[in-house]
Amino acid sequence: MTVVLSTIALIVICRIVAPSSVTYGSLAGSLPFAAIMAIVGLGQLLVVQQGGFDLSLAGGVSLAVVISTHYPQGDNALLLAAVLLAIGCAILAGLANGVLVSLFGLNAIVATIGVNALLYGGVFAVSGGVPKTTTTLLAAIAGGQTLGVPNTVYFALAALTVVSFILKKTVVGRRFEAIGANPLAARAVGLRVRLHQLLAYIYAQLLYCTAGVLVAGVTREPTAFQGDSLLLPSVAVVVLGGASLLGGRGFPISTVVAAFFLNQLSQFALAIGVPYSAQTIIQALALGFGIAVYSVRWTAIRGYAATST
Repeated sequence: MTVVLSTIALIVICRIVAPSSVTYGSLAGSLPFAAIMAIVGLGQLLVVQQGGFDLSLAGGVSLAVVISTHYPQGDNALLLAAVLLAIGCAILAGLANGVLVSLFGLNAIVATIGVNALLYGGVFAVSGGVPKTTTTLLAAIAGGQTLGVPNTVYFALAALTVVSFILKKTVVGRRFEAIGANPLAARAVGLRVRLHQLLAYIYAQLLYCTAGVLVAGVTREPTAFQGDSLLLPSVAVVVLGGASLLGGRGFPISTVVAAFFLNQLSQFALAIGVPYSAQTIIQALALGFGIAVYSVRWTAIRGYAATST
C-alpha cells in the first residue's frame, strides 16, 4: 500500500511540476524499460524470499541479450533457436547458483558473484565485445505496441500473473514462502528446503532471460553490459515492494508497482534537469527509502519520542 500511495503522489507531483514526464509520448518511451525492470524485480524477489541476493542478474540478462542478437546474425528464422539457447543457458546458470547456495551452503552473494563472472565470460565468448543489431522480428515483438500499449508491458503482466498465482494461490507457493520465512521449521516438518531454494535461482534466471531478450528487441544495438544497469533497480523495487530481506514475505504486485514508481522517478528527475549520470544515485536513494520505511521500527521510535518529551 505504501508504494501505491507513493506512486500516486509522484504522478500528482509530476503533473504539477514536470507535466512533460507524464505525457503519452514520455510514457510510451519509458514504459518498456519499466516493464523490463519489473520482470527482473520479480526474479530478484524469488531469491530474496529465500533469504538471498542474486548478483548474477547482470550476467544473466547480458548473456540473453548477446545470444538473442549474435546467434541469429539478423536472420529472423534463427530467432527461436537463439531464444531457446538463451533459456537453456539461464537454466544452467540458475542450477549453478542453486547448487552452490542450497547444497554446498555458500553465501548467496559470494556464489552469485562467481556465477556472474562465468556468465560474463560467456558474454564475451559469444559477442567478442562487439554489439550486433537485433533482428527485425524481435524488434517488432519487443519494441512494438498493441492497442497503444508497449508489448513489453504485456510480457511483464504475464510474468506477474504467473508469479502471483504460483506464490499466492498454490500449495507450492505457500510452501515456498514458509521455507523462506523459517527454513529450520520447514525442514523439521518435512518440507524440501534445499529443492525450493535451488528452484528459486532457476526461476529467477528464467525471468532475467526474458528481460534480456526483451532488452535485445527494445534496444537496436544492445551492448554486452546491458544487464549492469538493472542490478541495483532490481533490489530497489523488491525493497520498495515491501519484501522482507530476511526471507519469506514477498509481494509480486507491489514489486511491479515499485518498478513503475522507480522508472517514473527517473523520468521526473530528467524532466527537471537532473543529469542522466545521477540515475544511480536516485536508485540508491530509493533503495534507502524503502529500507527505512519497511525496516525501521517506527512505533518504537514514536514511543521513545513520547517518553522523552
